Amino acid sequence: MVKFLLWCILLVLCWPLAILALVLFPLVWLVLLPFRILGIAVGGVLDLVRALFSLPGRLVRAI
Repeated sequence: MVKFLLWCILLVLCWPLAILALVLFPLVWLVLLPFRILGIAVGGVLDLVRALFSLPGRLVRAI
């Protein structure tokens, strides 16, 4: 909602810049999408490594 209100203010103050932002936002989102997917994958791998290293401690505590 805040982004929309800021865009409306920008539209009133400088409409060419607002239209440019409206056109470029989806393009920038598409360019950044692979980095988001990579970040999710790296986070999953780090969680897996952390779980593997903490597994022996959990097994010892459970006994």
